[in-house]
Amino acid sequence: MHPLSRLFAFARPYRRTAVLASVYSALNKFFDVLPELLIGVAVDVVVNQKQSFLAGFGIAEPMTQLLWLTALTISIWVCESVFEYLYALKWRGLAQDLQHELRQAAYAHVQKLPPDFIARQRSGKLMALMNEDVNQIERFLNTGANDLIQVFCSSLMVGAVFFVITSDLAVLALLPIPMILFGAFWFQRRLYPRYVAARDAAAVVSNRLNNNLAGMATIQAYTAEDFEREHVRIASDQFRTRNTEAIRFSAAITPVIRMAILAGFIATLLYGGHLALAGKIGVGSYSALVYLTQRLLWPLTRLADMTDLYQRAMASVNRVMDLLATPTPLRGTQALVSRPQGGLRFERIGFAYAETPTLTDISFDIPAGQTVALVGGTGSGKSTLLKLLLRFHDSSAGRILLDGEDVAAIDPIALRRRIGYVAQEPFLTDGSVADNIAYGERAPDRTRIDAAARAAEAHDFIVALPNGYDSAVGERGANLSGGQRQRVALARALYRDPAILILDEATSAVDNETEAAIQRSLARVSKGRTTIVVAHRLSTVRHADRIHVIEHGRLLESGSHDELVAANGTYAALWRLQTGE
Repeated sequence: MHPLSRLFAFARPYRRTAVLASVYSALNKFFDVLPELLIGVAVDVVVNQKQSFLAGFGIAEPMTQLLWLTALTISIWVCESVFEYLYALKWRGLAQDLQHELRQAAYAHVQKLPPDFIARQRSGKLMALMNEDVNQIERFLNTGANDLIQVFCSSLMVGAVFFVITSDLAVLALLPIPMILFGAFWFQRRLYPRYVAARDAAAVVSNRLNNNLAGMATIQAYTAEDFEREHVRIASDQFRTRNTEAIRFSAAITPVIRMAILAGFIATLLYGGHLALAGKIGVGSYSALVYLTQRLLWPLTRLADMTDLYQRAMASVNRVMDLLATPTPLRGTQALVSRPQGGLRFERIGFAYAETPTLTDISFDIPAGQTVALVGGTGSGKSTLLKLLLRFHDSSAGRILLDGEDVAAIDPIALRRRIGYVAQEPFLTDGSVADNIAYGERAPDRTRIDAAARAAEAHDFIVALPNGYDSAVGERGANLSGGQRQRVALARALYRDPAILILDEATSAVDNETEAAIQRSLARVSKGRTTIVVAHRLSTVRHADRIHVIEHGRLLESGSHDELVAANGTYAALWRLQTGE
C-alpha cells in the first residue's frame, strides 16, 4: 500500500479537517491568480479606454473603470488573505493533531509488544521513530501538502485562462509542465530509498548516543572516551554519507526545473508578443499572459523542496505504519473478579525464541501460599518461565494454570495487577520515592505507601533522605544506591498486595546487608501469598518450600534444600561449589 494511503487510513477521523484545508488552499490559490488577470485588465483600460473590456459592462469612463478595478483588487486581496489564514489554521492544526495521535498510537502499540521486541529493535531506533519520524510527517502536513495542492490548482486555473485567450500559446506555455512532472517523479523514485537509508543511519546514531549516555560511568572508568567517540564518529559519518547521497539528487531538481520554466516563459514572450503585434490578441491579454506564465511556472521551482519533504515524509510514514502493523500477542478477555488464591501449575511447558528451544516439557505445581525457588545456570530458562507467567510471551506448548484457570484466557492486564514483580535491575521513574512505590496509581494511598516501605525494610533510609518520601529519585533512580533502589522496587511490589510475588534475581547485585534485609522482608511478606524466587545465589533460597533446578530448558530435580543436598545431584554440586562444603 502506498504511504499516503496508509496515512489517509490512519487519519480517517480527521478527513473533514483535511477536506476543509484543501478547499481553503484551492480558494486561496484562486484569489492569488486573479491579480495577474487584473493587471491585464488595467493595461487594457489604459490603452483602450472607452473600448476596453470593462466598458462592455456599461462602465464607460476610464477613471470609473479604474475605481471599480481598485475596489475589485481590494476585495480579491482580502479574500486571498482570509483563505490563507484559514488554510494555515487548518493544515497546521491537522499537522499537530496527527503528530500527537501518531506518537500516542506508536507508543501505545509498543507497550502492547513483548519487552524483548524493544531489545531487538534497539531503543534508539524506536526513539527516532516516535520523535523524528513523527515530526517529519508533521512538517509535511504543515507546509508540503498545501504547496502540492496549490501547484496543482494554479496549473489548472492558469491553463484554463490560456486556453480561453489563445489555445496555441496555451500549448506552448504548458508544454514544460509534463517534462517538469516527469523529472520530479524520476527524482522521487531515486530519492526514496536514499531517504530510507538516511533514516536508518539516523536511528543508529540515536541508539549509539543513547547507549553511551546511559553507560557514561563505565566509559569513563575504563578510559574508553576516545574509543566511544570513534564509534559515534563512524555512526555520524555514515549518516552524513547517506544524507549526502540524498542531497546530491534533491539538489539537482531545481536547476533542471528552471531550464524547463525558461523554455515556457520564452515561448509566451516571443509567440505571445508576435500575436499581440499582429493584432490577434490585445495588449492587456498579452500582459496577463506574461504574468500568468510566471505565476504558472515559477512555483514549480519549489518542487525540489516539495519532493524532498514529500519523500522524507513518506519514508517516515512507512516506518511508523510498519510499527503499528507489528502483530501483538493474542490477549485473553477473562477478568479476575476477586483476588486469586495464587495456586499455579505449569503443564508440559515448551517455548522457543525464533528456532532456538528455550524450555522443553517442564511441569511442576506451586500450591497457593508457598515459596518456590527456580535455580540453574545462566540461560537455563528460569526468567523465560516468569515471562510466560506474566504473559510477555505465550508458550508454544503446554499451559500455565492459575487456580485451575488457563492464564492464556485471562486478560493480561488483570493478571499482572495481581502479580508483584521485582527485577534484577529495577526500573524507577523520575519522580519521588512515594511516586515509585505507588507506581501507576493515580490516587496514591500514603498509608499503604508507608506500610509497603516498612515491609520492605526501606522506611528507615527513606525518612533519612532530605525530603523523605517526597525526595526525588533522579533519572532511573540515580540518587539512590543499588540496594536502596532494590528495596523501593520491593516496596512497590508489596504496595499492590499481590497474590503472587516474583523476584527475578532481586538480590544478585546487592550487598550482604541489603540481601539480609530483603530476606527478612520476604520471610514476613511471603506468608499468605505465592512467592517465586529466581536466584543464582543458593543461600537466598535455601528456606524455600520447594526448589526446582532447571538446566538447558529442562527440569532436572525438585525438592527442599535438605532433600536436594541429600540427593547429591546438580543442586548439591552447586551448593558445594558456592559454600565450599
